[in-house]
Amino acid sequence: MEALFTQAAATAGRRDGTKIEEKKDEAGGFAAFLRRFTKPEHFRLFFRSVTIAATGDLGWKEFSLKDQSHFVIFLNDCFNSLENDMIREPVQHLIGLPMWECLLPERREFELRRTGLKKKWLRLQKQDAKKTPAELEEIKRQRWFLRKLIDRFFAVLEGISGDAEELVDMEKVHYCERFLDFVKDIESLLPTRRFFNTVLDDSHFVVRCMLSGLAQRAEKEGKLFTQLLDMLKFYSHFEINDLTGEAYSDQAFAELHYDRITSLQRAAFKHFPDLKEFAFANVASVDTRESLVLCFSSLSQEMLYTVAAHLHLVPPAEESDGWTPDPLYTRDFLLEMLIWRNERRLSQLDALNIMPLYPTEEILWDENLVPSEFASGDILALPKLNLQYLTMHDYLLRNLNLFRLESTYEIRSDVEDCVSRMRPWSMEDGSVGFGGWARMAQPLVEFSVVEVASPELGVKAPRRVMADFSVQLNVRPEVKFEWENLRKHDVLFLVCVRPTSRVMPKGNRRKDKSVPFVQQHGIKYIRGCEIEGLLDEEGHVIEEGQEKPMYKNNRRTFRVLLDPNQYHADYEHMREQPQESEDIYSSFNIIMRRKPKENNFKAVLETIRDLMNTRCVVPEWLHDIFLGYGDPSQAEISHELMRDRFLPGLDLKDTFLDMAHLRSCFKGLRIECSATDKKLQVPPFRVTLPQPGTEEKRLVVEPYQLPNRGPYPYNKPKLNTVPFTPTQTRAILSGMQPGLTMVVGPPGTGKTDVAVQMISNLYHNFPEQRTLIVTHSNQALNQIFEKIMVLDIEERHLVRLGHGEEALSTEKDFSRYGRVNFILQQRQELLDEVQRLQESINVAGDFSYTCETAGHFFLYQVVARWEAYMSKIKSSKLAEDIAAHFPFKKYFENAPQPVFLGKSYEEDLDIAEGCFRHIKKIFRQLDEYRPVELLHRGRDRVNYLLMKEARIIAMTCTHAALRRTQLVKLGFKYDNVLMEEAGQILEVETFIPLMLQNPLDGHERLKRVILIGDHNQLPPVIKNMAFQKYSNMEQSLFTRFVRLGTPYIELDAQGRARPSLARLYSWRYKNLGDLPHVLKKPEFQLANPGFWFEYQLINVEEFNGVGESEPDPFFFQNLAEAEYVVATYMYMRLQGYPADKISILTTYNGQKHLIRDVLSRRCADNPIFGLPSKVTTVDRFQGQQNEYILLSLVRTKTVGHLRDVRRLVVAMSRARLGLYIFGRLALFKDCFELAPAFSILTQRPNRLQLLPQEQYPPAKPRPVHINQPVDGPPFEIADVSQMSHYVTELYHKRMNLQKKGR
Repeated sequence: MEALFTQAAATAGRRDGTKIEEKKDEAGGFAAFLRRFTKPEHFRLFFRSVTIAATGDLGWKEFSLKDQSHFVIFLNDCFNSLENDMIREPVQHLIGLPMWECLLPERREFELRRTGLKKKWLRLQKQDAKKTPAELEEIKRQRWFLRKLIDRFFAVLEGISGDAEELVDMEKVHYCERFLDFVKDIESLLPTRRFFNTVLDDSHFVVRCMLSGLAQRAEKEGKLFTQLLDMLKFYSHFEINDLTGEAYSDQAFAELHYDRITSLQRAAFKHFPDLKEFAFANVASVDTRESLVLCFSSLSQEMLYTVAAHLHLVPPAEESDGWTPDPLYTRDFLLEMLIWRNERRLSQLDALNIMPLYPTEEILWDENLVPSEFASGDILALPKLNLQYLTMHDYLLRNLNLFRLESTYEIRSDVEDCVSRMRPWSMEDGSVGFGGWARMAQPLVEFSVVEVASPELGVKAPRRVMADFSVQLNVRPEVKFEWENLRKHDVLFLVCVRPTSRVMPKGNRRKDKSVPFVQQHGIKYIRGCEIEGLLDEEGHVIEEGQEKPMYKNNRRTFRVLLDPNQYHADYEHMREQPQESEDIYSSFNIIMRRKPKENNFKAVLETIRDLMNTRCVVPEWLHDIFLGYGDPSQAEISHELMRDRFLPGLDLKDTFLDMAHLRSCFKGLRIECSATDKKLQVPPFRVTLPQPGTEEKRLVVEPYQLPNRGPYPYNKPKLNTVPFTPTQTRAILSGMQPGLTMVVGPPGTGKTDVAVQMISNLYHNFPEQRTLIVTHSNQALNQIFEKIMVLDIEERHLVRLGHGEEALSTEKDFSRYGRVNFILQQRQELLDEVQRLQESINVAGDFSYTCETAGHFFLYQVVARWEAYMSKIKSSKLAEDIAAHFPFKKYFENAPQPVFLGKSYEEDLDIAEGCFRHIKKIFRQLDEYRPVELLHRGRDRVNYLLMKEARIIAMTCTHAALRRTQLVKLGFKYDNVLMEEAGQILEVETFIPLMLQNPLDGHERLKRVILIGDHNQLPPVIKNMAFQKYSNMEQSLFTRFVRLGTPYIELDAQGRARPSLARLYSWRYKNLGDLPHVLKKPEFQLANPGFWFEYQLINVEEFNGVGESEPDPFFFQNLAEAEYVVATYMYMRLQGYPADKISILTTYNGQKHLIRDVLSRRCADNPIFGLPSKVTTVDRFQGQQNEYILLSLVRTKTVGHLRDVRRLVVAMSRARLGLYIFGRLALFKDCFELAPAFSILTQRPNRLQLLPQEQYPPAKPRPVHINQPVDGPPFEIADVSQMSHYVTELYHKRMNLQKKGR
């Protein structure tokens, strides 16, 4: 193999292209394939050989089209991996300015003058003059490589006939599809399209594809080709300056178009008398396709050629008596070329705004857009999420399309499930009957469009389309309740089915998988709609919160809003083709709903579309990195562009537990403390950091004393108790500085503790700033919130948006309305305190009635007494005078006594000032609550709280996407964003929380973006494999930044698991060690009672001759492992292990359901066993942990998706004390990707080793490191049958012992 990558690389191209793909698949993908090249020069030689082979320079006939397809796939992988230094250098030689050598000389001269690159080109020519003939030959090969590749493509494409009756070689079709995908990907990246776009235009690539025979077969063999071609058309005319990367505005792009048309008109006036009418016409009247066809179709082929030559599109005609054109330049070709270049195109934004958001039947079952299955190497008409994007519009558009299609895939599954359950059939009278029922769907009794509002000015689609539908809810009460409680904005789907079968189906599953689902059930149309509300019997919408009336029967009518764009498109189609069309909106016979958690796609799509219609202002320090360009470290505070924002002086509050802790975290710096007395060197600390980019190594530390807050115990500040490591401290300091902070947190390294301390420090250092916390899940958000609540942050400044706050382990309500109630309650409590204070100083009047009257009382009564008191005691300087003259002595009688200690003047003065601070805080809070007192509507109070009072706002990324429009309208503002679980959040769901506010004077207000996650664990969940792998939709923004080389801080000490367990995944990280407590605490030092090992891989052979099974596609199960896992769980319960400390994980949903079934039969009804804490998949358990994990690997034929190392890391890192893995040893031990973990696991016996004499908790604790059992050798379990029999025997023994004990 090594020879292939070294000297034999020169001949590697002679091996067929299939070998490359085989090697890539064997390696586990392109990234793993690259790791086989030990040196960059090996890859350069290999890459050169492939490029020579791909252009046929070794002999075109040596390679089949299949080989050529694999060459193209390999090249596409390379062009999409430019972040890899080894790849970038050889690829750059193919796509730079020198490739313009292959342009027409006249076109090249024109482009060099237009772009100002003439001098650079002349320098290149001078450099070429100094090259040797061999060097020049290699340089020319590189410069002409892509043009030669295009010519090879045309040779194949033109060999496909457009005659639909003629058989076509599908190998040619597949090659053309792959090549088109390759070209489209080059065009979609700025570094590769910069000079290539001109070469592509010079070769007339798009026009030749449009006129090809394959494009004429668009209904069948050429469908994917034409879809890919549409995507290429979009990118070839993308609204961007190819050289500078500057995005054109709509106006600028329109001006470019008009300049092109007017220059053509001037040329027509000057050189082509036959085009005088075109030359004098108004631009807007001649720039459409129809008008251009009228203008140019009358010209002869020779005249068309002359016009094209004048525009430098074709070589100038040779001056001779007879004109003989190149066979390529037919009249149709020349005409289409001129029209394609000059026709007016719909702007990207206009095209977006007329796009329907709901999927229809055409998209739902289009396998090129929404594939059911996906194999490596498949080509699809889908956008891809790359490392780089052309513009913010390109970024958002790709994400919008992919999010829409991923939602479409889920919707299709729901439609198929509902329709198959309802079992439609054609009755004798021609109507549709239903032989079954579905919880999520109902037959329509009636549907009618009730309103079509007039379009807005300049818009073709109606402003609003409203319809009513009726259903007969003769269903169970709980199902009826679900239908009646559909909420406003819930999305439903209207379905028209016309089954051909006249026999009522008996089953609800599709039986004949060879027949497409649409044909089996006769699905004709599907349209989406949005709930406006349930109607009462008088036809009025019942508003939310309004009591529902008593209905006379089970018929219910709902009002819905249809998509105006879709409605307009449908009726335009009916108007244009009246003979072939029917009224779609009178044909629906099924209404389908979806689960609320899965049904927010429309709101997210509308949010993305709104973002594309507004000026998205990404902070200037983040913009280039976001698009994937420039220095990836430029958003870090240490970068020279950010140094003017650096904050040297920071208050670290309670970050450090003591001075020794601080010193241990700054070992590389010289620490100078302003307090020389060691007794005073106690936290809190202020620090002055050395300026980045300088050689200064001095850290100035200033201990200070917190002001006395009052005499009550609750006045004492809450302090951090976590001893942060040096790396955690560096992350906290980075998060306090402006700019981008990225923290990689391996399992158990305290990501949440770091995040919470960052939030606390920002809260105290920048009281005028607001921080937004965003997570992927409610669970993670609640974990952060619960830790924030125990720090020194005022409760009134916290608010939690969205659902999920009910899961907080506190009785306090942190929702918006909960916070309003808290403020109203606290206001009353504070006014009661004002009343008590008023009585204690004997002031008459009703000052505790409102916040305003309380403010007057404070100003004229309280402050006056305090100022008089201070003047007395400062003149006397006697300690006894402080207590004697204190004006609020009676008020503080309920505080711990004595309030004043009488030991010293300074100490008692501090106490007195603390008491007054306590009083001042009461009136300060009442002053802040004044607007809430004046506002009477709950919604107004909520909005005020969100806009003015809250300083720490928490929400999930989904809630941010759903509520962005409302938040922006409210004028929501924030300065800092912290995202936890950033590696699990979709790209666009990470972007939206950065855009929840309007720019401030055209600039983004955002000062800090803190992303905390782990790209080595599982990415966002994408259900469709094609979107996940082909479109790279699983790539989070966090992972993309890591791939781009953005600096990050990787936490390096875990505190979750035993050190021995951590070894199973620590190899994946740079330097992951252990926190001191996992080395010292007894729970980590003692063995698991009843088990000889704290972790073990147990080999599970076939059970009754069966290993894995697949009752449904991808629904993998393994009965032997399920029985073994449940038997081990039962054994643990018999040994005394608490059920809540055990979780059962598996790698497949099918196995999860099987294990649950076995548990329900064996354990659920038996209180001795009960059910474990959780039975779920590894993917679902990410972010969670438990003491003991039983893991089933399921597969016995192929490794499956556990080959993804990220899934392995998650699986290995969930257990704190015990991990027992059940799987087929022979399969997994030889897997290259899993080798580091399985090489450790296989060092131990592969049969379960038990010590049944030990009980939990152990009477005699056994240290985990002892190699020999204390009470004899372990009991070895041979297989699942023995384990099942043994557990049964053990259970009966225990039962007998219990009976005897009674």
